[in-house]
Amino acid sequence: MVPRSAVRALCATAAPRGAPRSVPGATPPPAAGRGRGPRSSGPGPGPGPRSVPPPPAVDFGDPQEAFRSKSSAELLRGLLVLGLCAVEPLVEHNRELLQLGRRVLGRALFERLMKMTFYGQFVAGEDQEAIKPLIRRNRAFGVGAVLDYSVEDDLGSAPAGRQPQPSCTSAAEKERGGAEQREKKQHQAHRGSGSHRNGVASPRTYFYADEAKCDQHMETFLRCIDASSGSSEDGFSAIKLTALARPQFLLQFSEVLVKWRRFFYQMAVEQGQGGRTALEMKLEVEKLQEALANLGIATKAESQHWLTGENLGASGTVDLLAWNSLIDSRSKLSKLLLIPNMKTRQLEPLFSHFTEEEDQQMKRMLQRMDILAKRATETGVRLMVDAEQSYFQPAISHLTLQMQRRFNRERAIIFNTYQCYLKEAYNNVTVDMELSRREGWHFSTKLVRGAYMEQERERAAKFGYEDPINPTYEKTNEMYHRCLDYILEEIKHSQKASVMVASHNEDTIKFTLRRMMELGIHPSEKKVCFGQLLGMCDQITFPLGQAGFPVYKYVPYGPVDEVLPYLSRRAHENRGFMQRANQERDLLWREFKRRLFAGTIFSPNP
Repeated sequence: MVPRSAVRALCATAAPRGAPRSVPGATPPPAAGRGRGPRSSGPGPGPGPRSVPPPPAVDFGDPQEAFRSKSSAELLRGLLVLGLCAVEPLVEHNRELLQLGRRVLGRALFERLMKMTFYGQFVAGEDQEAIKPLIRRNRAFGVGAVLDYSVEDDLGSAPAGRQPQPSCTSAAEKERGGAEQREKKQHQAHRGSGSHRNGVASPRTYFYADEAKCDQHMETFLRCIDASSGSSEDGFSAIKLTALARPQFLLQFSEVLVKWRRFFYQMAVEQGQGGRTALEMKLEVEKLQEALANLGIATKAESQHWLTGENLGASGTVDLLAWNSLIDSRSKLSKLLLIPNMKTRQLEPLFSHFTEEEDQQMKRMLQRMDILAKRATETGVRLMVDAEQSYFQPAISHLTLQMQRRFNRERAIIFNTYQCYLKEAYNNVTVDMELSRREGWHFSTKLVRGAYMEQERERAAKFGYEDPINPTYEKTNEMYHRCLDYILEEIKHSQKASVMVASHNEDTIKFTLRRMMELGIHPSEKKVCFGQLLGMCDQITFPLGQAGFPVYKYVPYGPVDEVLPYLSRRAHENRGFMQRANQERDLLWREFKRRLFAGTIFSPNP
């Protein structure tokens, strides 16, 4: 388990004493229906009604406008690449085919072919200088950039005996019996996580070698932040927290957060509040004290002293935000760091001893995060913290939240990411937003559906825990729109919320535009922006940009040979979408034929 000193370091922030502290984690499925949760008395009322003109109309079916920025050669490349991406056998075996092509053609010819096809379609260039022409051209059409240096580890291509390890178990932990001894299998590491071996198409993963390697990743992110500052205005830089520390810390800290929240929900159910959303659950203090006493965690006098000392329960109830604040350096009662195992009915500690070396590793991770956030603040770049697998995500979201509390005081610098294919997405969004209201900082987020569905479901089946993913695509759509609508309502009432609608789904984009019009949110306010991947859905991105909406391409870059794992992963993650991308291919073909018949196919500005 995670050492208490490490958790204190994780949770201690610059927020004022007494402010509630939130932790995202596993939650019950949200209640049916959309709508806003209860609003607390935050730092002050939002702005009054705004008189703004309606947003401009956007046409996603006009191929000439959608591909105005593209040369005819780029149209042909898009038709070829998107067509190949729709062929299931090619996608399924893309990694093997790439390796074969590299061996047969040789490095120089292979890289040239890649630049003419897949690399050219989905990657901006090899380095910070090479990507500038594309970024300038996109900017001329109203499209910004989220820069991501997309070099990834690929275990499958490493020579035998030299493969980096998944890195989830330290020597000290092996002595304690390893991750397999922990109760919740969902937050256990297994050697298939993040590997390209054995047919597993994984999301991007960094493999921990040592602290020096984490420092190298941090330097890479710093260069990406600088590149974003030097190449575009109001740009973003993407980072992944698994690059900055030993992933086992994130696994273990996620376990702590999930157990603590689960205990809250168990007591809420016992108080007759099952089925409510997270914000609607409020534990009655007297019943809470009785439950703690009955479970042997604390006497009634001890819990009353604890609640008084922590400024909790003054209203007679304790909500989830107040509950989360207890995993904090201000907690003094070690007994309250015991929770019951509801199967064995035995008390178990949340934390156990770690070595001094492991504590130092955790502190260095926090230092790296601080350095990145400060550089982003200094350069005017917004930092996009990518979501990762569900067994890492509670800790990642919690750490991102702490950065937001420090750096989002004046404006939105740090953006968290919420995956709406997760069953707990709505509760995570609403709880974190409530914390931002109470403390007065800017809530800023990217909403995605999620890219790790197959891996998550295979893992849940293998380890025997509940599938964290919504059961159908339709349920994921409902979750996405529910979370988005909640955030848009907040933007209407307050200027301290921002969202990136990161979606390739045209219906979701149209839903957002309609709700912006209904709520009086104008694109010039720049509180709602849109995002799509480079090389995909230009018929959505560029009409939005030319109509004046803030819109961004997620722009990967890096050397051809080192970006191949990224291309392989993208092919797997987006294969379902690619197979359904008939409209995009149809529009590309219509625009190519228009230029051909108009005699402008070779014109530089068709």
